[in-house]
Amino acid sequence: MPVEIVQRGAGKKLPGRKIKKIALTILELVGEENAELSLALIGNLEIKKLNARYRKKDYATDVLSFPVEGIVLKETRLLGDVVVSVEKAAEQARAHGHSSEQELVTLLIHGIVHLIGYDHERSARDARAMRRVEKRIYRQLCERGVIKV
Repeated sequence: MPVEIVQRGAGKKLPGRKIKKIALTILELVGEENAELSLALIGNLEIKKLNARYRKKDYATDVLSFPVEGIVLKETRLLGDVVVSVEKAAEQARAHGHSSEQELVTLLIHGIVHLIGYDHERSARDARAMRRVEKRIYRQLCERGVIKV
């Protein structure tokens, strides 16, 4: 299955089928329709532990991406894992004045774009390039009617 979703804690309340459809469309838009993606929707406590372990940062973040390099099984490439804190997404949605769903989609796009090789932390130029790709994907999701803003 191209997108596997794990929902724990606050993530259990979200519509898994709809999120899966959005993730599949994002993969298609970035040319990775044959890639496998693991998506975990969790809470702040769990993502804080992951952030501390893998990035040495002791706070809850909104999204983490863990790319898998070079593994090919049949005709499917294992792209990696995206982990989203549903609680952090809700906090950020309130702060930005939009819906939790809109923030979740933004974070999912961000995580997948990291998996395909973009990194906003390398330089200001890379950050601008990543933002352009994210905006294009978001716009295409709207144009296809996959999401509504």
